[in-house]
Amino acid sequence: MPLLAASDPAAIAEAAGRLAAGELVAFPTETVYGLGARADDDTAVARIYAAKGRPADHPLIVHVADAAAAAAFAAALPPLAQRLAAAFWPGPLTLVVARAPGRAAAAAAGQASIALRCPAHPAAQALLAAAAARGVPGVAAPSANRHGRVSPTTAAHVQTEFGDALVVLDGGACPLGIESAIVDLTRGAPALLRPGVLTRAQLEAAAGAPLAAPAAQAPRASGTLASHYAPRARVRLHDAAGLAAALAARPAALAVAVYWRTPLVAAGVARQRRMPATAAAAAQELYAALRELDANGIDQIWVEQPPDDPEWEGVRDRLRRAAH
Repeated sequence: MPLLAASDPAAIAEAAGRLAAGELVAFPTETVYGLGARADDDTAVARIYAAKGRPADHPLIVHVADAAAAAAFAAALPPLAQRLAAAFWPGPLTLVVARAPGRAAAAAAGQASIALRCPAHPAAQALLAAAAARGVPGVAAPSANRHGRVSPTTAAHVQTEFGDALVVLDGGACPLGIESAIVDLTRGAPALLRPGVLTRAQLEAAAGAPLAAPAAQAPRASGTLASHYAPRARVRLHDAAGLAAALAARPAALAVAVYWRTPLVAAGVARQRRMPATAAAAAQELYAALRELDANGIDQIWVEQPPDDPEWEGVRDRLRRAAH
């Protein structure tokens, strides 16, 4: 199946029709490309798990057009969820709330909670609206890649993962580049299960409360496994001095690619790329950079640690999991 232009209303209509029929469709969001199925059809959702090779106990995020659509999947949207949704939806924030009984059990991996997000990308919004008009209340969609691997931020990345068998709406490169922040609202105090582009300070200001660390009893959530977002080559993280020392001592037979921040001479490495100076720019290109560096013949990707600043938390999280 060739790529479908997300700017074409006929392509949106075709993709929405396929979702309504229980098929899979990949589509762009502002964060990464998602692999979508109608969330109210457990058989359709099972196709996501099978295509990705994803464990069936690892829940998905349900994408909805607005807060009213989210309410159909939730037992209730507490006031704190409503405040956060008003502040950041549409946008890169996922809220975990109590699930309405009998709704989206497969997407929730059987948990009593459900993860909900309203994406901001115009193509995602158009697709959700067209699907809703065909009776699809929401679309379950993890990232459109094989389980545990580097997330896709272009339609070409999706095709690299799945070939031509999958319908892919091509909306260009995703503008944010890493997945949404996930906030758990099922345990009383809000807890940050996964950082994203939105900072803790932004989320806490809107919530009017500090974000707790995930509790042992916190719901399982998408993208929170210790090893995730990993290229084929092994990722190793270094501080600036450690990277320089490792390069100086590198065995000649080891094929290394380097993603660096501090100017350095990386003579003899197979590939190298400079990390952008700002957290937003680094997040936007992170997965594309890892894919570029993870070329045939590369044994390891050495990455200079990003700054220990709040706005870099999402990038640090993805690199730490990629290197696990």
